[in-house]
Amino acid sequence: MHTEQIVRTFVEYFEERGHRRITGSTLLPPPGDPVLFTTSGMHPLTPYLEGRPHPLGRRLVNVQRCLRTTDLDEVGDDTHLTVFEMLGTWSLGDYEGPRSLDWGYRLLTEGLGVDPGLLHATVHGGDDRTGPDVESLRVWQDLGVPVELTEDDNWWSNGPVGPCGPDSEIFLWSGDTPPRSTPTRDDRWVEVWNHVMMRHRRLEDGSLVPLPQRNIDTGLGLERLASLLQGKSSVFEGDAFEPWRRLVPPLWTLDGRSLRLVQDHLRSAVVMIGDGVRPANTGRGYVLRRLVRRVLTALWRDDPSRELCDLPGELLLHTLDRFRQETEPGDVRRLLVEEERRFRGLLERGRRVLARPRFQGPLHDDDFLYLHDTHGLPRELVVSLREE
Repeated sequence: MHTEQIVRTFVEYFEERGHRRITGSTLLPPPGDPVLFTTSGMHPLTPYLEGRPHPLGRRLVNVQRCLRTTDLDEVGDDTHLTVFEMLGTWSLGDYEGPRSLDWGYRLLTEGLGVDPGLLHATVHGGDDRTGPDVESLRVWQDLGVPVELTEDDNWWSNGPVGPCGPDSEIFLWSGDTPPRSTPTRDDRWVEVWNHVMMRHRRLEDGSLVPLPQRNIDTGLGLERLASLLQGKSSVFEGDAFEPWRRLVPPLWTLDGRSLRLVQDHLRSAVVMIGDGVRPANTGRGYVLRRLVRRVLTALWRDDPSRELCDLPGELLLHTLDRFRQETEPGDVRRLLVEEERRFRGLLERGRRVLARPRFQGPLHDDDFLYLHDTHGLPRELVVSLREE
């Protein structure tokens, strides 16, 4: 089942159950949102989750592109991407958790053909703030799905303050043996769908107060689900990465993890540029700059002559089309090449500066501060140059 077919099945399933499809936003969150990027489908909907009526009603479904920087060090494994698409559903004070979980189970097993014997669930087991989520526990028990009670792993929050609540996560077995153990004890259980019972608001003092309405917020990573449904061992083996898998290895010979990092970060950079982000020393622009520099560091580790201008135009066009962006591929290439030139110059300057006698011994915080403020050399770049 290809990703577009998964999207169509997902959206139509919830439309048949009274949900209205809303248009996903760009990677840039709405004004006033404290995060740099849209990290989940709920971010653009925060005002409605807090009680404002949504113009399309109380049941919503969408496909939202997201970017998460918290997982950068995980990129290169089987399940994490920097930019990905999230399938989402919401109940804005309408139905409760049991109905959401039942629909989720039936979509996976009946609509998408998942073997029920390959599913496992986790449920909030209670803590010093709230009791166990007995409603979700009962749903899974009635459906015959194994369920594990956890504490911190099944409490969702949108930062230190704001909407929060218990969640129930659905896992799919990815191993080549019959399912065993539980999600917290065996990482072959891969999380595919999170159902949040968003009932509380956390205040600055850590206390919880009820939200004006009891919401349901669910999210399902499209590329991750697609790779599992397609019987692939990682998100990089699914159909979303087919052109990257076909065109990048003949261009640049890289070890497995470096190849995945290059594919992910370049794909993410294209999407960011398509949404209007430009390289900079702070904020969103610095995230883009960091991704490009991580790509170049991986490429130049074995061959400093490698250049981003060699990146096939098919990859740029495919990614922009997939994420429904109108930026010209030539403009994306130009920005990437300019950033590459800037980084080469910075590396050359950094090597000259670090060759000075002052920097031959151990470096202290004052040295890193001086190198950054005076010469524009970030700490991580200095550390990398010292390891050459």
